[in-house]
Parts: sequence; structure tokens; C-alpha cells
Amino acid sequence: MPALKSRDILADLVGFDTTSRNSNLALIDHVADYLSGFGILCERIFDETGEKANLFATIGPADQPGIVLSGHTDVVPVDGQDWTSEPFRLIERDGRLIGRGACDMKGFLASALAAVPAMVAADLKRPIHLAFSYDEEVGCLGVIRLLEWLGEQAVRPQYCIVGEPTGMEVVVAHKAKRSMRVTVRGRSCHSSLSPQGVNAVEYAAMLIVKLREIGRRLAEAGSRDPAYDVPYTTAHTGVIDGGQALNIVPDLCRFDCEFRVMPDEDADALVAEFTRYAEEELEPEMRRIAPEAAIDIAMMAAFPGIDTAPDGPLVTVAKRLARSNGHAKVAYGTEAGRFNAMLGIETVICGPGHIAQAHKPDEYLEIAQLDRCDAFLADLVDWATAD
Repeated sequence: MPALKSRDILADLVGFDTTSRNSNLALIDHVADYLSGFGILCERIFDETGEKANLFATIGPADQPGIVLSGHTDVVPVDGQDWTSEPFRLIERDGRLIGRGACDMKGFLASALAAVPAMVAADLKRPIHLAFSYDEEVGCLGVIRLLEWLGEQAVRPQYCIVGEPTGMEVVVAHKAKRSMRVTVRGRSCHSSLSPQGVNAVEYAAMLIVKLREIGRRLAEAGSRDPAYDVPYTTAHTGVIDGGQALNIVPDLCRFDCEFRVMPDEDADALVAEFTRYAEEELEPEMRRIAPEAAIDIAMMAAFPGIDTAPDGPLVTVAKRLARSNGHAKVAYGTEAGRFNAMLGIETVICGPGHIAQAHKPDEYLEIAQLDRCDAFLADLVDWATAD
């Protein structure tokens, strides 16, 4: 099968609308067909519906520990965004490749697939694995099934590179995340009789203020690490919905919130503190008027952070491949934490593009960044052939 350039492969991958709410099977089948052209077998690990799948493939000696090139296939929605071109058709403009997922993170997938012919032709001493997942954008969920399957195999990989957009700099750490959906149920009545009701919006507001107070405390007196782009744990409320009309005391309010937590702080303890305030302070007050009132806090996503030693063997190799002596730590989350927490695989994050270019209308990947990733992976193949 003839080799393809990474930008051509990227055009194919962007052409699949793999928004997280959709199936990714068409893209997975496309990748599996591409790999089969080089005699590479793929394992598909499906979700419970059979509508989504992870893909895992090995090039080189399967009886040796090797390195995983990991990336997710899903992308965030384009709904309501003002694009100047078709989001799911890659276009080139001013040195940029524009399309949904070009940066986050189909550029890395394309570069990895473009390197497959070189991997197959090389005398690999260490296997190179490809791990493509689903549902990363909704909580790093799909990769859990892949890692459970991988943990049952006779030989586990030693290293992993997650190709999220880092500007091709080596990232050794990121924060943990706990995101929650809070549902406040009160009692409705006419607003002229508001003391007889329980205003769900007001109690939701008190919870949001509590979350903000926790965040401020952590910013002022919590753990700090200046290597991070945001050097402390943060708390954030992103969505709120409640009420029907001004003259009706609302009996229902929902909001979504999160903690992004430094590695040496306890994410679950912060959730517990927030929950105790709801259960011990607010619910008793609400139930003195309305016994049926309640606050429900449901976990939407919970994934671990990662804190790889900057002087570890993989970091040393990755810096050499990236031709950079530095490393970074970031606030956003990735699947790297799951590789490390579930299987103990030493993991770093390094991929083309910048997170500031992701999730936006006219999302783009600079061609120069894709070229750097191609060079990185070419050097990785050389490393994997060395004794």
C-alpha cells in the first residue's frame, strides 16, 4: 500500500463527524482498513451499545514491552459556532489546516498513521502500539474499556505518549478533574407568598458561592506549582438552568460545576466538602419548610491527574525526540492519567497544535506543527529499532 502524507490522512479523518454524541465506527473501520493494507491486525474494543469502539494495533514484536501512541477519535460539537468553512472538510489557509478536530486531536492520529509504513519497514526491537479511543471529550471514558482489555494481555506496554496538542513540547503533568451535575429541588408557590416556598435557584446560588469560596481558598492557600499554566486547584461553574417566570418561586434548578485539582491535593475530599455543605447546611434548612426538598450531586466525570517524574526515562527520550530540553505542566485533562493510574504505564503528553486553537470555530493546526510531529515520530521509529 502506498504511503500517504499526514495532511492527506488528516483530511480523511476530519471528514468523519465523530462528535462525541455520534458513533465513531466509520472512522475506526477506515483506520482498520488502512492498517490492514500493511498487514497489521487491529483489535476493536466496543462500548456497551456497540456503536463506538476503541482500536488497538501493534507493529513490531508483540512479546516485548513497547510504547503506545494514544489519541482520541471524538471531537466537540460545532453547534452554534460561526465557522467560515465546512467544519468537517479540511481546508488549508495561510499555513493552517482548518477543520473540527484538526488540532484536538486528529492531527496526531494522522501523523501516527502516516508513520506506519516506516514502522513496518523498520526492524523494530520495541513494538509501537496505536491506541485510538472514543468519548475522551466527555470525561476520558472510552479508554477505560481499552485499558481493562490491555490489562488482561500477557505483555503490557512500558511507555505511552498521548498526542494532545502541546505545541510539540513535552508535558509531564496535568490536573485531576471532578465534574458534577447538581440538581436542587425545592417547593413552588406564587412569588407574593415566597416565604412559603423553597427557592431552588437561591439554594443553587448558595452552592455556587460555596464552590467559589473553596476555589478562592485553594488559590490563596492551597498547593501551588509555577510549572503549571494555572498553578493551583480551580473551581468553576459552567452551566445553570432554573425557574419559569418571575412571579413563580422555582422548585427546580440545575447547574454543572467542576474542580481541576493539583496532583498533591485530594479531589474526592473537595467533592466531599462541597457535598457536606449541601447535606448538612442547606438541606435541613430547606426541609424545615418542604420535607420533600433535596439536593442531588451526581458525578459527571472523574479522571485522575498525572505527575510523571521529569527525569524519568520516557521524559528523557521524549525530550530528545522533540528536540527540546524543557517540559511543562497543564491544567487541562487527558487520558494520560488513566494509562498511569490503571496500568502503571509511564506516560507523557506531546502532540501538534496548541490547546488554545481547539474547540473553537475555525479550529486549526499549523502545518509547521504537523511537520514537527512527523519528524518526532520518524525519530521515534529510529529509537524503537535501537538495541
